[in-house]
Amino acid sequence: MSKRIIVDPITRIEGHLRVEVIVDDNNVVTEAYSSATLWRGLETILKGRDPRDAGFFTQRICGVCTYSHYRAGISAVEDALKIDPPLNAKLTRTLMNIALFLHDHPVHFYHLHGLDWVDVVSALKADPHKAAQEAFKYTDNPMACGADDLVATQKRVAEFVKKGHLGPFANAYWGHSTYKLTPEQNLIAVSHYLKALELQRTAAQMMAIFGAKQPHPQSLTVGGVTCIMDLQSPARLGEYMTKFKEVAEFVNRAYYPDVVMAGLAYANEPSVNAGLGVANLVTYKEFQLNATEFLFDSGVMMAEDVIALVSGKPFTVQPLDEGKITEEATHAWYKDDAPYHPYEGRQEPKYTDLKEAQTVNDKGELASSKVVDEAGKYTWIKAPRYDGKPLQVGPLANIVINYALGNKRVKAVVDKFLKDTGLPITAVASTLGRTACRMLEAKIIADNGLEAFTALVNNLKVDDSTYTSYKIDPTKEYKGRYMGNAPRGVLSHWVRIKNGVIENWQAVVPSTWNASPKDAKGVRGPYEESLIGLKIADLSQPLEIIRVVHSFDPCIACAVHVMDKKGNEMSSYKVNVNGASC
Repeated sequence: MSKRIIVDPITRIEGHLRVEVIVDDNNVVTEAYSSATLWRGLETILKGRDPRDAGFFTQRICGVCTYSHYRAGISAVEDALKIDPPLNAKLTRTLMNIALFLHDHPVHFYHLHGLDWVDVVSALKADPHKAAQEAFKYTDNPMACGADDLVATQKRVAEFVKKGHLGPFANAYWGHSTYKLTPEQNLIAVSHYLKALELQRTAAQMMAIFGAKQPHPQSLTVGGVTCIMDLQSPARLGEYMTKFKEVAEFVNRAYYPDVVMAGLAYANEPSVNAGLGVANLVTYKEFQLNATEFLFDSGVMMAEDVIALVSGKPFTVQPLDEGKITEEATHAWYKDDAPYHPYEGRQEPKYTDLKEAQTVNDKGELASSKVVDEAGKYTWIKAPRYDGKPLQVGPLANIVINYALGNKRVKAVVDKFLKDTGLPITAVASTLGRTACRMLEAKIIADNGLEAFTALVNNLKVDDSTYTSYKIDPTKEYKGRYMGNAPRGVLSHWVRIKNGVIENWQAVVPSTWNASPKDAKGVRGPYEESLIGLKIADLSQPLEIIRVVHSFDPCIACAVHVMDKKGNEMSSYKVNVNGASC
């Protein structure tokens, strides 16, 4: 008899997400439903606003990738008004984006997704001296892996246990049969988990050098950037370079070898060697390195071409046709189900409740619970489609497409990783591959990011411009968009301006693509499709589900937002800036 499992909420993500799956008698997933439980209201907030203010609203979409939406809001308006910012502004935006990615990816692996691979409790059994030797198998220069470092790490975790709880490591499925790292390998990873907490501060400071603060930087404006004095200060430039090198060192001495270690350990684990899900991929050019060159290029690969690539057969990479992008709401809680291009997007809510059914509780027993209406609406996330088909976005799509395009910077790093792990190129088409590609993206940025820094310094010697002036004609109508790659994949914002104010705004974000519900044809989105065929070892501990979903790095706050349409105050908070308790 089939059973239904609900994981609600999915923790260690940004936002609110529930996942339901139906499993057969062999505990294999036969159907899946991804549900976001907050209403999307941001576009409604933006209507009627001055377009020059859009970026300051859009950056509030999310508390993690604030810069991505800030830049998107600014750039969409620039595109509508046909403004070309100076090169100094473009390169400064690249440096700020580098700070975001080098902050986001390590935090995702260690503090959100890493515990799906690392058994913290097992690390208590490790021999720190053997673990110190083990670390040299994955890099010639390991970080925070001396015997003294590892003894101190083990002691800190033991103190949590002694107090009767595991603090940030509580409520997990320690001892699960699909964990594959040895106690020594787990201890190495836990040491880097703690080290990555320190790294967060340095990466945030990188953003603040040109952005004034992090999160919610303030130095972008329609037409350019406002951090003129920072760009003219050798000390500030030097500070950025120093912090960049510190973060890049962590990527190369901790993040890269840890994923190599995990790749070797999990190479034969079935629950991570599948899970590609939707094989249609899209990425967009990102990280302008100089006047003409970007670190990553754009492209679309449909499933047949991805299969051909990993099979060593002829394939093609298509150019992206923005006119083929639509969003529909057959299974999303909105009134209008029709597929609209983002310029015409609509979001009037229509909530319908869940229904009663039998599910499996955390003890593996059948119990009555609320579940999705399979034939109706079950999420606040719309279903983006490209020429009527779902697309997967994110580092996997970015790395695969750029590898296929022959991007020399990407190819060199990917080929080295495959050599270091002994994994075939086919391994990329999996949950493990999605996790590895996120690390590879970070390493490629760490290895090449200073090219943009050098180009900026050289250009500042001959050109000090940071802003392009413009005018908005209230008698004209404008429309424009931003497209780029955020840490979780392709991000686009679409704006129409009329009478000098915003008439319509739509954001199609990475987690909207990936967390898409089924469309009118019943075709699943990437989260849902990636879970089909997954075998769960223990229905009361569905670690496999969480591991697959986490590999996408969900940011549901980006995909949905909440507001009171009547303008009523929902909550208010007072913060004591002196640090004393309120």
